[in-house]
Amino acid sequence: MNWHLGACLALVAVTPTALTSLRGQQADASPQPGTVLSTMERVADWQLAHPSLHPPTDWTQAAGYTGIMALAGISGQPRYRQAMLEMGRVNGWRLGPRAEHADDHCVGQIYAELFLSTREPEMIADMRSRFDSIREHPPQVESLDFTQRDGAALRRWSWCDALFMGPPAWILLYAATGDERLLDYAVSNWWATSDYLYDTQEHLYFRDSTYFAKREPNGRKIFWSRGNGWVMAGLVRVLEFLPANHPSRARFERQFAEMAAKVLSCQQPDGLWRASLLDPEDYPMQEESGSGFYTYALAWGVNQGLLDHARFSPSVRRAWAALSGMVEADGRLTHVQPIGADPKKFDEKATEVYGVGAFLLAGSEVYRLSVMDSGAVVAHVAVANKAPFHRWRETVEADVGGLAGGAPLAVVDAASSRILESQPYAAGGGQPSTLLFQVDLAPGETRVLTLVTAGALAAVPQPVVTTYARQVAERFNDVAWESDRIAHRMYSQELIKGEGTISSGVDVWVKRTRSPVVDGFYARKNYHEDAGLGLDDYQVGRSRGCGGLGIWSGDRLYSPINFRSARILCSGPVRSEFELTFDTWDAGGIGISEVRRISIDAGSNMSRVESVLASTKGGPLTVAVGIAERADPAGVLSRDPDLGWTTYWQAPDRDRGSIGCAVVLGPGRMTGFVEESASVPQPPANQRLSPGVEGLPPVANALSLTTARPGEPTTYYLGAGWSRSGDFADARAWNTYVARVAERIASPLGVTVTAVHAASP
Repeated sequence: MNWHLGACLALVAVTPTALTSLRGQQADASPQPGTVLSTMERVADWQLAHPSLHPPTDWTQAAGYTGIMALAGISGQPRYRQAMLEMGRVNGWRLGPRAEHADDHCVGQIYAELFLSTREPEMIADMRSRFDSIREHPPQVESLDFTQRDGAALRRWSWCDALFMGPPAWILLYAATGDERLLDYAVSNWWATSDYLYDTQEHLYFRDSTYFAKREPNGRKIFWSRGNGWVMAGLVRVLEFLPANHPSRARFERQFAEMAAKVLSCQQPDGLWRASLLDPEDYPMQEESGSGFYTYALAWGVNQGLLDHARFSPSVRRAWAALSGMVEADGRLTHVQPIGADPKKFDEKATEVYGVGAFLLAGSEVYRLSVMDSGAVVAHVAVANKAPFHRWRETVEADVGGLAGGAPLAVVDAASSRILESQPYAAGGGQPSTLLFQVDLAPGETRVLTLVTAGALAAVPQPVVTTYARQVAERFNDVAWESDRIAHRMYSQELIKGEGTISSGVDVWVKRTRSPVVDGFYARKNYHEDAGLGLDDYQVGRSRGCGGLGIWSGDRLYSPINFRSARILCSGPVRSEFELTFDTWDAGGIGISEVRRISIDAGSNMSRVESVLASTKGGPLTVAVGIAERADPAGVLSRDPDLGWTTYWQAPDRDRGSIGCAVVLGPGRMTGFVEESASVPQPPANQRLSPGVEGLPPVANALSLTTARPGEPTTYYLGAGWSRSGDFADARAWNTYVARVAERIASPLGVTVTAVHAASP
């Protein structure tokens, strides 16, 4: 949606007199979300069309990128996220050239943010190598004294600006990897800098040690606006990704509240802050970048409930009105103090990419505040991870039945303004009463997210297609499904008529891209060769493939033939789900039929299977869920009967790498294990691995046994991974992933939905 609600304050550049008049007329009114968003987009579009000449990994650019990322989280236009992805690709996902300098770490914040949504290892590879090296060999610089020879102090966070550049990058990398050592380094070094530069009386930061004894003309200490703006924005960025249950969180929040109160007292009547916080009379120039960071921080604090709404939100509104007035009609942002410029006198038309970053960060939180103040909040969802491990891209199923009269809902991230991808969902189809979305959670962490009526938003970000399912009419009505990690397919009875192939096993399509491949593979037809995105290198035959099932009876496996009919229940963006119906098959004198429901979630290599069996004979059945084994003895078969998982890591196939498959029944559900011959004729050795042919055919099924009762659902998980995807280097890595899946099943999320009021749609 594009909203045009009334006159936009950003259509003209204004003078100080006009700002004062504007403040009196409209600054105390809550800005409309559509007005805020359209102003942000115009500023971002101007900046993208007029790129900065600073080096692409420079701190100036990185500060701008943080604002573009914030806009991407609320805008309906995908171009902002695409711009950041392209920036990372052009940079080769590399940090700046100075190994230990915080300024050259800042761009890593964007890489890590993108990684959190894509899990592309290359995005953080250089960053992780750099930070691991620093952590293992910390700078041998004891003092933060800024006057040390050869710039030694710059190897540590010895100037206040560094607290925006460095610590958030470290904590974001921790959020991406779960490596506590990164978090410990960031937290301990933040407080080392704070102990040195933070004035506990004024609740502000000196720029560096050279300012300790300096004074302004009015005799007050010198505290630069932009420097303290960097710190407050850095505090926000740290708190966004610091676990809610971290022992240092209260200390960070306390410093944030102290600084916020001081900054509020320094705001000038026109809604802005001057370059020198304690001597504004001697610095008459209006300045955008420091003011933008303060607006961002104060609005974020109000939205988090850390700052009193009645006391701070009027300040935020006045500041945003003034900042909006610095935007020219074409989107050019003005009044940004250039690097190294005289803070008392600079060109009012001056702009800089870091000023744009501050403006967009501020706008993202002002936008959220406007939405919250509009009465759009419907409920809060508390999501608890009771397990002692991280959970990334974990799907939340929130019961929203009856909320907002059934109006469409959106999920606002707890720690930022970002609008999460969500999906109305009903298991098995029907009227949705559940909302699906995904969160990242640290061990033992509880996060609270906000549900709002989607109609109150100026736009809803376009979802990134990461799950997909369809019945392929152009190819014998296969059913194919995929996430951003893996793809599968199963075969209908039309394949028997068309090619004579009888198979109810699960096929695997491996992929090296996070984008969908199913339609592209079917379109090009020769998907047994890797054209750069992945391929089908997995032979199923009459085996169970990667997670097909059958009935184990009398020391024999009885399996269905191809499915008779299929029904697609939903296709993304968070979950894709479908249902298959199998005709009755004979299982040693017992007639068995089945309805099987399969779903896959974004970010997962695993599909959930729910099978409901019917039997012509009463009593429990032994279900066998299988993985195809190959003739090559280098294949690795592993299992954990207690957690209920089985894996098979195939031997490498030529230059195509290894495929790993898994079946997870869940803790306490594996009643037995059998290796059963698949009775598949083996082709001559010179034909087994010829070009254009899939990998080796199956020779056996590794069967995990469990008990099922007719008419009741039997649930398990199947999945696959590939050594060339960048996710799983070997069998050990694959087994580690599968074991964690089983642990997650054993420790489900706690989800509590608390209604606020019946918001209007």
